[in-house]
Formats: sequence, structure tokens, C-alpha cells
Amino acid sequence: MSHPTSASARAGRREWTGLAVIALPCMLYSMDLTVLNLAVPALSADLQPTSAQLLWIVDIYGFLVAGSLITMGTLGDRIGRRKLLLIGAAAFGLASVLAALANSANMLIAARAVLGVAGATLAPSTLSLIRNMFLDPRQRSIAIGIWIASFSAGGALGPVLGGVVLAHFSWGAVFLLAVPVMVLLLVLGPLLLPEFKDPNAGRLDLPSAALSLAAVLAVIYGIKRLAEAGWAWSPLLAVVAGAVLGALFLRRQGRLEDPLIDTRLFRSPAFSAALAINILGFFAMFAAFFYVAQYLQLVLGMGPIEAGLWSVPSALAFTVGSMVAPAIGHRFRPAWVMAAGLAFSALGFLMLSQVTLQSPLALLVAGSMVFSLGLTPVVSLTTDLLMGAAPPERAGSVAAISETSSEFGGALGIAVLGSVATAAYRSHITQAMPSGLSPQATEAAQGTAGAAIALAQELPQALGAQLLGAAREAFLHGLQLSAAISAAVLVAACLLAVVALRRVRPSGT
Repeated sequence: MSHPTSASARAGRREWTGLAVIALPCMLYSMDLTVLNLAVPALSADLQPTSAQLLWIVDIYGFLVAGSLITMGTLGDRIGRRKLLLIGAAAFGLASVLAALANSANMLIAARAVLGVAGATLAPSTLSLIRNMFLDPRQRSIAIGIWIASFSAGGALGPVLGGVVLAHFSWGAVFLLAVPVMVLLLVLGPLLLPEFKDPNAGRLDLPSAALSLAAVLAVIYGIKRLAEAGWAWSPLLAVVAGAVLGALFLRRQGRLEDPLIDTRLFRSPAFSAALAINILGFFAMFAAFFYVAQYLQLVLGMGPIEAGLWSVPSALAFTVGSMVAPAIGHRFRPAWVMAAGLAFSALGFLMLSQVTLQSPLALLVAGSMVFSLGLTPVVSLTTDLLMGAAPPERAGSVAAISETSSEFGGALGIAVLGSVATAAYRSHITQAMPSGLSPQATEAAQGTAGAAIALAQELPQALGAQLLGAAREAFLHGLQLSAAISAAVLVAACLLAVVALRRVRPSGT
């Protein structure tokens, strides 16, 4: 293995070809998330999960990715980033088959958990390989923009492929889309990707790995229980326990000779601010994608293919923005570019908060495109700032920190905003529930909009129409509230960018 000897070394044809290979698992990750959003109504009707199980099906993948990323990023530094990428690809393909064969909500949750652990090996491997393959700052920012755009391309492709699959096969078939992509990666990866690892890396600290995973899962579990059941001692204790475990993890890292993460990086205000802004951006974005996909099917009554096609414009906006953002970042300071993007994205969420049952579909589509386009410079520039701070031999651990912030923010957004939307749905539909329903039917309708709409189709026409209208109105009320909260969160992130990053110079200068 050879390394470039200077930070000014420029990448050649092999590196750019390798970038195309790296984009494969990135596209797959985004496709998997988008396809799952479209499959939620179908799997809800088949597996009949409770509202808590449905949230776990959606977000346990992100939780375990977030909890395992730091360990996997450091492991890649030790055993080799390409090797870890290929191991993760094989595991992801096998777990996808397990998810496709799931015949109960708990089995699907377990399969998604395995996918989360496997997915944690993919994300830091791809980003850390970019850090080592592209040492020139300007080339690296372009490569990161392409890397981010590959996620968007997967998001655009996922609804179309997923819609076609869901129209002709059961919901389990959507998970099988991952298998040929991973097989292709396993074939091309050894041929086109170089291997990088830290030649002086120490042993992996297993207690630190256990602490990082336990801390994330305890905090998320506590938040979900608080949102689901209200204030109680057990979920509060889970959050506190997670925070304590997180503090112990960080304290241990400061004492180890070969830590999982270098805590000295957090002493940089720009590094810490970039992480916080990234978390807030993904907090809003992931929840929005999840609820817009459900809105198209549950409220507007679209089929999977039609809903998938109407999701494409926002994904294309993100793809285009990701390609353009590096060029803008070369000319203007990150603080001003991010602030403008965050403000623009907040406007998109305000547009979503004004959607009603009588609104034209164009308002929903335009709002989705605006918030997606606004978040592209945020994702691109924060990733570039974080990776630029990484020495090549520690790129895996820093990539893991970057990806942890994204996954944790996205999963937390789905959990928190999803729970807020669920609470708003229950409150609204309880008041609008038509009389004449049995206690069992009332309880089912109060659980999820999908269950209420499925129930409405089995009731007498007049009663079913009343329940259908109430469920759609209640779901829309939750979407409006979630979008308004997201807009407020992004305004706060905008102010943080201006204050904390105003002295950071454009990339490559």
C-alpha cells in the first residue's frame, strides 16, 4: 500500500473510479430508507404492529447505526477500511434477506437491528476512504459532494423502484433490492478500491465500544417511552443512565492511549458547531421524508408507484444542491452559506405546515423541494469541515463521528417528531371519533392512521367515511405540527452557524 506524500497530491483516474464504487452502498442506504417509508402502510396492514412497534421498525436501524458507528469507524482504521466495507456489504445483504422473510413485527424489528449493525460498517468506511483517496482540499470537497449526491440519487431511485416492487409483490420484496447492489460491491470493491489502515493503530477497546452503544440506546429508549407513555420514572432513569454512560465513555477516551475517538477534536468550536448543525439538519429532514411519504398514501390515497414518483422532485433537488454546494463553498464562508441554506429550508417547512386537505399537491411538493435544497449546503459543508480536521490515519473514527451525528439526528428526529405527531393524531382523532364504533375498533383507530384507514374500509359506508375523514384530518394535524417544529429548529441552527462558524474560511483557501 502506498500513500500520497503531500496534502497537495491530486487524485487521478483510479481514485475517481473508486469513488463511483463507493457511491454504491451510499445509494443503497438511501434507497432502503425511502423504500421502507413507502412500505409502511403495506407492512402495517400485514403485520399489524402497534404504534410503538411501528416506530421501532422505522428507527431501530438508525439507532443501532448511530450506536455502532464509532466502534466500526475505529475498527476500519485498524483492520482496513476496504476490508470493513466488504464485510459490511456481505452482512447487509444477508440481513436484507432476513427482513424480506419476516412474518411478524418483532422479527422485522430484529432484522432491522441486524441491518443497523451492518450499516454501521458501511458509512464510515466510504467516507474515510474518500478522506484518504482525495487529499487535495478542493478535490475532497467535490468528492464529498458527489458522495452526498449519491444518497440523494438513491432517494430519487428508491421510490420509483420501490413503487414498482410494491405494486407487483409483497412489502418484503423491497428489502431484496439491496442484494444485487451488495453483490456488485463485493465484486468491484477488491478490484477498484485501495486499502487504507493506520499502521500504528492499537487494539480495539471493547469496554468503550459497549459504553458507546449502551449510552445511545438508553437515551433513545427513554425518549421513546416518555413520548409514548408520558412522564414516568423508568424512562427518565433510562435517559439519565444513558447520559451517565456517555460521560463515562468520553472520560475513558481521554485516558486511553488508543481511544475510539480523539476527544481533543471537540475543543474546536468550529468542529463542535458543525456537528451540532448537522444533527439539527438531519433531525428535521429524516422525519419530514418519513411523514411526507405516508401523507401521499394515507391522506391522498395514492398507490405506491404514484407516491414514489411524487417523492422524486425533492430527492432531485437534494442531488442537484449537493453537486453545486462545493462550488459555492469555495467562494464564500461556510457560515453564510449554511445560514442561507438553513433559512431557506425553514421556509420549506413553513410551507408544509400550511398544507390542508384542500391544498393543491403542488404546495406539498414545492415545500419538500425547498427544504431539501436548503439543507444540501449544510450537509456538504459540515461533512467537509469535519473530515478536513481528520488526520489520514484517523479518518475512520472522524468519519464515524460525522455519520453518528447524521444517524443520531435523523433517528432522534423520527422518534421525537414522530412521537409528537402521534400524540397530536391521537388527541385530534379522539375528539373527532364517530360514534357507533366498538371499544376494540376505537382503540385500533387511535393507534395509527394506517390502522384507522384500514378499519374504515371494513365498516359500513357512512361510518367508514366518517372515520376515514377523521383519520386523514388527524394525521395532517400531526404533520403540520411536526413541520412547524422543524422550521423552528432550523432557525436555531441558522443562528448557531452565524455565531460559531463566522471565522471559518472557504474550503481550499
